[in-house]
Amino acid sequence: MSNLDARPRWLALYVLCLASLMIVLDVTIVGVALPSIKDDLGFTDTSLAWVVNAYLLTYGGFLLLGGRLGDLYGNRRLFLIGISLFTVASLACGLATSQGFLVVARGVQGLGGAIASAVSLSLMVNLFTEPGERAKAMGIFGFVASGGGSIGVLLGGIITDAISWHWIFLVNFPIGVAVVLLSTRLLPETRAASSMRLDVAGAVTVTAALITAVYAIVNANQKGWTSLQTLGLLGVALAIFAVFLLIEVRVRSPLVPLALFKLRNLATADVVGVLWAGAMFAWFFLTALYMQLVLGYSPLQIGLAFLPGNLIMGALSIGLSAKLVMRYGFRLPLATGLGLAGLGLLWLARAPVDGGYFVDIFPSMVLLGLGAGMAFNPVLLAAMSDVEPQEAGLASGIINTSFMMGGALGLAVLASVAASRTSDLLDAGHSEAVALTSGYHAAFLIGAIFAVGAALIGGLLLRNQEMPAHEEVSAAEPALGDQAA
Repeated sequence: MSNLDARPRWLALYVLCLASLMIVLDVTIVGVALPSIKDDLGFTDTSLAWVVNAYLLTYGGFLLLGGRLGDLYGNRRLFLIGISLFTVASLACGLATSQGFLVVARGVQGLGGAIASAVSLSLMVNLFTEPGERAKAMGIFGFVASGGGSIGVLLGGIITDAISWHWIFLVNFPIGVAVVLLSTRLLPETRAASSMRLDVAGAVTVTAALITAVYAIVNANQKGWTSLQTLGLLGVALAIFAVFLLIEVRVRSPLVPLALFKLRNLATADVVGVLWAGAMFAWFFLTALYMQLVLGYSPLQIGLAFLPGNLIMGALSIGLSAKLVMRYGFRLPLATGLGLAGLGLLWLARAPVDGGYFVDIFPSMVLLGLGAGMAFNPVLLAAMSDVEPQEAGLASGIINTSFMMGGALGLAVLASVAASRTSDLLDAGHSEAVALTSGYHAAFLIGAIFAVGAALIGGLLLRNQEMPAHEEVSAAEPALGDQAA
């Protein structure tokens, strides 16, 4: 393929990555600004949680439906709808002067983000059909998806401190407008599956089940994991999901053909995604809390502390990861990467109360950067490897849902473990710093177990696709290099 033909595809990839970065940044960049939002709009501690929860509920609830709608009505069309919704809602969030307006706008923002995220992988798979190019493109996309969270901590601190919390949302507007305009020119038209009809009953039930489950999980630490509300909502979510499965078995055109889960690589990648997302959220959020509450770092210092990990992750994702996948297949790079990430979390699990950055944090950043840079590419490629083109949007929605639900559940569980351990030590008379550190140690240890478990499952169960000679990656690289020039 000529460079003239290749150039628009790589430019289209960068547009998809920019859209993904906006969406991924949104969770962590808002987290840094929550105290300012609380003071400005008069939120209570309880109501402030809805600034985050409104986004998570709609984002987690509509990923699966968004992916299927892309298959039915065209992935390009759904991407444009989703990113437009996200952009307009970001403007509304930035202009918000009341609690209710901000919370509603955040819900719309999550809906738009879900629709755009759900079809992104499908669009990328259609753009890059050659294995070498696809591996490299997926590495770039994986870096944005995995590194965006920690970049958000840095940007959130800078914007909130230098300007105001409103601008963490307002900056999305010009970027979103540019993404929409560029997408209309660069993203190819995708054919809709005109012979299929939308399974309305399946769409309603699976979305209701996911929203109910996310709500139960994100409120579990506040209400208690054994509380009537948490257990009751999780029971309701399971019951609705059971109804969804019954519907899918009986309808002619199911929203989610259950045979899709017989695809070994997709099913395995989903399990790996749940565990890996839990481990990654332990890294992003709990490491930031340890640095802030125990070591006394400012938001800007925390962001800079994550920078080495992000740089290493980017270097591997964009360069080496694709070559490793082409040479060794999915299993070895994924298992090695997740194993290194597990070691990084274990290193954090021994960080002391008076820890120093270069001894106690920097080594973990290196290990986690190496691990994430190696692992995200193969898990995303594996998830999409056996899927037919007409199911690509749905598969993209499924793997995104796995990461989102794994992150929400993993963070809730790990935060609960940390809080319980901290509370026990405070009751026993230990200092707050000692109690907090011990709580984070327990959470990091469980996060390490998640990562190692994901490494074992992926390493043992993924089926390596037959790859052409690894030199094919080198043939793909100039297409990317031309863009930099």
